[in-house]
Formats: sequence, structure tokens, C-alpha cells
Amino acid sequence: MTETTTIDRDGWGRFFDLLTADHKGHSAAIELVDADFGDQYETERLPFAYSSYDPRDDVIVIGVGGDSARFPVLLRHMIHHPVEVDFTVPRPTEMDVRVVATDGTVTMLRLRPKPALPG
Repeated sequence: MTETTTIDRDGWGRFFDLLTADHKGHSAAIELVDADFGDQYETERLPFAYSSYDPRDDVIVIGVGGDSARFPVLLRHMIHHPVEVDFTVPRPTEMDVRVVATDGTVTMLRLRPKPALPG
């Protein structure tokens, strides 16, 4: 069984910086879980570019897409006024991050290593 770890608010900035350093380029999926609209994928299998927490604006930003200067970030997902951040590590080199916003919307960020190319 996978253990869930909750991050204290004062550690969010460092957590998201480390997440970027450890998982940049991994395959990312962003899923929104909302009581009114149900579960919806915002994106699947795009390269993870970065994540950050801005305490001044109280927003978490997740950038996915483009993995070079020629192909910049395609999507910036913003979570305003988050109230909870936790994560699980289903397998080594994988991570699932769960962020709950004040309106109850849950954002799931699933990071997986890119599959190796054949040959």
C-alpha cells in the first residue's frame, strides 16, 4: 500500500522546486476532480516543465508541454488559494501530487518517467 505524505504550507515552495528538479521532462497528466463537473483530464502525457508555489499570490503553478526553447511550455495550470498539498510515490521515479483548492476542487498531477524509445 502506498503511503500519503502531507506537506505543511511553509514547505510548499521547497516541495514544488524539488519536484521540478527531480521530475522535469517526465510524462505528466493533470486531472481535475470536481463535484459539479466530475473527473476530467486537462492533459495527459505531456512533458513536465516545472511547478512552483507563489505565497504572495497564494497560487500553485504547474507548467507542462514543450521541452526546449523552440517548443515552449504549452499549458500553465494554476491552482488559486490551495488549502492542502499531499503526495504519494506509487513506484520509484513516479509521483502523484494532490492539491485541494478552497472551493473543494482537487487537482491530481501524475508524473511518470518517459518510456524508452525502442532500439
